[in-house]
Amino acid sequence: MGIGGCIVLVAVGAILTFATDWEIDTVNLDLVGLIMMAVGIIGIATFTSIARRRRAVVPPVAPTVVDRDDHHTRY
Repeated sequence: MGIGGCIVLVAVGAILTFATDWEIDTVNLDLVGLIMMAVGIIGIATFTSIARRRRAVVPPVAPTVVDRDDHHTRY
């Protein structure tokens, strides 16, 4: 699940918790919405921490330059 899926989970969970007043006897929609928001937030935190580790920039190694005067030497 990517960052978009996590954002959708948070949005749908918020809609179920705060914007609806549906009553279902067997399911507490407020609790389902809270669970969806929690899973979405955990997913966003996990995704961003993994993405931050992947983007770790390693500085390039400078090439070693050896100054040799062999081409000027006469034998």
